[in-house]
Amino acid sequence: MEPRSGCPINTAVEVLGDRWSMLVLRDVIFGDRRYFRELLTGSIEGIASNILADRLKRLVDAGILTRDPAARGQRARYSLTEPGIRTLPVLYALGNWGLDWRPGSDELRTRQQLMRDAGPEFVEELMDELRVLHLGAAPKPDAGPTPSERLNAAFAAGR
Repeated sequence: MEPRSGCPINTAVEVLGDRWSMLVLRDVIFGDRRYFRELLTGSIEGIASNILADRLKRLVDAGILTRDPAARGQRARYSLTEPGIRTLPVLYALGNWGLDWRPGSDELRTRQQLMRDAGPEFVEELMDELRVLHLGAAPKPDAGPTPSERLNAAFAAGR
């Protein structure tokens, strides 16, 4: 797919600029949803199956996700690529903007608030964890709860 222009903002928006693509990435990154059915049933916004299928295909075609080939009767699993992992700072910035300027439920704002309070170092730690989970990178020495465990605990406490 040729971008409309070579402007870096345009080329990024053409891949990530619709609301569903960002929400699919959110669910893969923060919810560790890696299968179509998990993404479909776990979507709190209620994504339609045809929209989800289209966004997954677009994200794979753009090199943001990979789709493991599935044998007959098995489910295909999606994984983040390095460019997909690098969307995390974008999601972090969008979430911080949302905390400041948009209303929302306390329950659903908990994870973002934890990330904001922990700062950019936390985002880097989470990206390292995603590299282990999605790219098979070697884990860093154990230093307590992982970023995902901390996010899940904050979310559970906010419920």
